[in-house]
Amino acid sequence: MCGFLTEFNISSQKMLDKGAFLEVLNVSFKRGPDSQGYMSPDRYLQMGFNRLAIIDTTDAGQQPMQSPNRKFTIVFNGEIYNHLDLRKKLDFNRYRGHSDTETITVCLEAWGIEKTVKALNGMFAMAIYNHETQELSLVRDFAGIKPLFYGWDGKSLVTASQYDQIISHPSFANKSVNSQVLKLYLQQHFVPAPFGLHEDTFQILPGEIVTFNKKGVKKHLRYWELTVNQEPTLSNPKEAEAHIESVLDTCVQRQLLSDVPVGAFLSGGVDSSLIGTSIKKYHNRAQVFTIGSDSKIHDESLRAKQFAEALDLQQTIWNLNAKETLSYWDEAMKALHEPMADFSILPTYLVSKLAKKQVTVALSGDGGDELFFGYERFWSVSKNLAYQHYPSLLRKALYGFDKYTTGNKNLNGVLLASSQAKAHQGMHSRFRNEWLDALAPNLKEVPVPQSYKVYNYKNTKDPRALLQSMRHAEFYGMMQKTLRKVDLASMENSLEVRVPFLDKQMIEASLQIDPLLSYGMHKRKQLLKNVLHKRIPSVPEETVKKGFSIPLSTWLREDLKPFFTERLLDADLSSYGFERSAIENLLKMHDKKQKDLKWPLFTLYALLK
Repeated sequence: MCGFLTEFNISSQKMLDKGAFLEVLNVSFKRGPDSQGYMSPDRYLQMGFNRLAIIDTTDAGQQPMQSPNRKFTIVFNGEIYNHLDLRKKLDFNRYRGHSDTETITVCLEAWGIEKTVKALNGMFAMAIYNHETQELSLVRDFAGIKPLFYGWDGKSLVTASQYDQIISHPSFANKSVNSQVLKLYLQQHFVPAPFGLHEDTFQILPGEIVTFNKKGVKKHLRYWELTVNQEPTLSNPKEAEAHIESVLDTCVQRQLLSDVPVGAFLSGGVDSSLIGTSIKKYHNRAQVFTIGSDSKIHDESLRAKQFAEALDLQQTIWNLNAKETLSYWDEAMKALHEPMADFSILPTYLVSKLAKKQVTVALSGDGGDELFFGYERFWSVSKNLAYQHYPSLLRKALYGFDKYTTGNKNLNGVLLASSQAKAHQGMHSRFRNEWLDALAPNLKEVPVPQSYKVYNYKNTKDPRALLQSMRHAEFYGMMQKTLRKVDLASMENSLEVRVPFLDKQMIEASLQIDPLLSYGMHKRKQLLKNVLHKRIPSVPEETVKKGFSIPLSTWLREDLKPFFTERLLDADLSSYGFERSAIENLLKMHDKKQKDLKWPLFTLYALLK
């Protein structure tokens, strides 16, 4: 895992001198502290690289790297798990080493960019310069695991692994805030691709190639997108379970490829425990890492210990009480190189810090909830399926009747939303419209970007179609936020995190399975639960979903109160158009326990820090 920076000047204006360029590159130093590379392969292009050496740790894996015939120069962040298989398909025998970067360069010369990218199974963000056409192509992996930001003002193109590198570059340092993107951030608590918070800043979409030529012409190509309405081919539970077991083992084995120590996060939940069962098949001395909490409600360390003992895994547990956890607040918050309001970044940072003491690579269970319907909100929307198409007045009447007679055991507030998609989108927003309007009156009539269409699916009466549409929205919505959190927290510790559930083969396998095998009332992720119980029957099935959490509501009234108050009220609010009195009111309401406003307050903190 690494960090890179490129600068491509379209208008032939002067680029940064090498020293200034390296200063911007060093902003991402923690992403790759092992070595640094620099190259200016064209008079209008310079490329820099901070390396975290994982595969082929010798100089043969150093970047920027040129292809054998020097047609392409590449900087690449990520891992390609099938790169050895790709080598077998190539008529080439002059490799300098065994790095996946070198494999990519040979593929590029043999197949070109599009065919090469489609053949890759892994996580990646890369910038590829074609010397013959004088084109720079920016490529991001199909699931969006690795980030790729760029600034483009029609003259200068700056590409980087971190957003703060883009806005550190003189061409983009003084760009104004994009009001539409700001509103989207406040509603969804992160900035999704393809947007950047400031004008002329962007992200590459998952599964996208964006190419710039020397004349400044930009071309977009979406080479992969998650299928929405694929017809399931597996509806028998036993066959589906066997398929998932086989594919998961294959994906985990593939992702254990490394020349440095590899371990895994183990939370005690279904996904990470399943990853552990597969790791054990191929890695006898596998190490797993767990964070423990002094909260009985949230602590999963006991359950994680049961799984580790059943599998005979080497487990390291870091038990923390709330006070100890809080002591790492400032350290963890330095990982927020962009606006990203998920305060679970603190425990993610801590487990990454723990793992880094012994390994350089860790496997994680992220992606399982999205692909196999693990969130409660899937059921929260689908339970209203039979009535969502009724007229508004009738839906309100049904909701009111159910509230009066059963306390809304059968129906919920989703029924009052204008559509299933709007209800789904609203579940991800913790910033009420009235608070938002008071905070930023100038944003009231501002729409979110028109091209943001994650939650644009249509109402349906078909439960399978609804679940497939929701899965697609989760994949490009909340999952992207989770991946950003994990990337930020882990790379702040110079730790690479791999996600087997987002292996290309596992994604394709999940789409083949009937969604109703995994979901329904009290059936969240049922298919994966069945597989886990089959593999580790000694540990009873989890009845209440837990997860390491932090008592941020209490901290904001106690230990963090003066810090948050100073940070939010002393910040320069002019560029955002925020009303100071509205922030004061949010702080006051939270302090007096009139409302629990940890989410909007942390959303503002992550923006203003």
